[in-house]
Amino acid sequence: MPVNPGLGQHFLDRFVIRRDEIFLLCTGFLATLSSIGLARFAYTALMPQLVLSDWFSGEQAAYLGAANLLGYLVGALTASYCAERLGTLRVLHLCLWAVTLSFAASSWPQSMEVFAWWRWVSGVAGAMLMVLGPSAAMAAAAPERRSLLGPLMFSGVGIGALFSALIVPSMLHWGLSTVWLALAAAAALTALGGYYCARRIPAPQPIVITVQPGAAPAPRAALWTLAIGLVMLAYMLDGFGFVPHTVFWVDYLRRELVLGDAYSATQWAVFGLGAMIGPLAVAFCATRWGWRRTVVLGYAIKACAIGLPLVWGGALGHSLSGFAVGALSPGMAAVTSGYLMYLVGAAQHKKMWGYATAAFALMQATAGYTMAWIYAQVGSYAPLFLIGCCALTASTLLVLCARPRTAAP
Repeated sequence: MPVNPGLGQHFLDRFVIRRDEIFLLCTGFLATLSSIGLARFAYTALMPQLVLSDWFSGEQAAYLGAANLLGYLVGALTASYCAERLGTLRVLHLCLWAVTLSFAASSWPQSMEVFAWWRWVSGVAGAMLMVLGPSAAMAAAAPERRSLLGPLMFSGVGIGALFSALIVPSMLHWGLSTVWLALAAAAALTALGGYYCARRIPAPQPIVITVQPGAAPAPRAALWTLAIGLVMLAYMLDGFGFVPHTVFWVDYLRRELVLGDAYSATQWAVFGLGAMIGPLAVAFCATRWGWRRTVVLGYAIKACAIGLPLVWGGALGHSLSGFAVGALSPGMAAVTSGYLMYLVGAAQHKKMWGYATAAFALMQATAGYTMAWIYAQVGSYAPLFLIGCCALTASTLLVLCARPRTAAP
């Protein structure tokens, strides 16, 4: 049977990473690995152990998780300003080491106020890494390659979650302090690699527009339209709705359902595996079906997955829920970032992505403290999953109504 050589070449051109893209891909990947994969998701894996080891009560541990989300809000709001004042590379370097320091400083029992401070610091640094790392790398990528490279950068989130799921149970017999120091060592290696790669990102190519004599310059893409506003609202609700899985999931399985350390660690590993594969699946969907269809489908699946533990409590139900939410946590960030770049253009993407991350962080922080308060009142995480499901259902409806003026690819 004859083989179409053009098909194989088309696959190589679209899905294989080129040599000149390695450093920019690694910069975005290591930024997301440090910012969310380690700075936040490692705490999720450790949260029940902080309670069982009598470092903090369950309510205190929940509020400490919210402190990280509050720091994330502050970092998202100030990332662009700091990058303009200090330079993107310098801010990335400082934030990578701030995450490392926050782990090392959390490696012994201390007051809740001090511990909350370091969780806050890791949140600030994580948000800046999340805003500046992928944005700087995406700006240096060729426009036709962004739908592939952008989602791949966010797979660092899943690697971090999977790493924490493996290292926490395997090192607990040496004590919590050892686990924190091991995470600090991993963050230090990430900082070294991230800075090395970021220094080697090629400078973005300037966009040159030729205007004929007497002709009016082409209008700049509008920064705010109805479609952009609806996409932003949907992304904000995503930030509210996915908090039960990303902050309380392991504690829910371990302490509320009393399913044991091995079971909860395995389920967190499933979450991490989903977060690792999710950006790859999103990259495929975005290149095949376009940004808008991928966004709509992603929010719909995520809404169902968040509510799944309420109706299917077995191991398979937990695995499907954790895997899907894990896949679509970095996945929705990646696809929303790409969709916004399509809507506003590469020149304005950094500013708009900063707004989106800040709005997302605001809802995360609100959800973190609200859900910690609800848990303190009712003593159960179950209502939080219902709230998250409703929030993601609303996100799906919003992006369905968000129709850009030109048909989105």
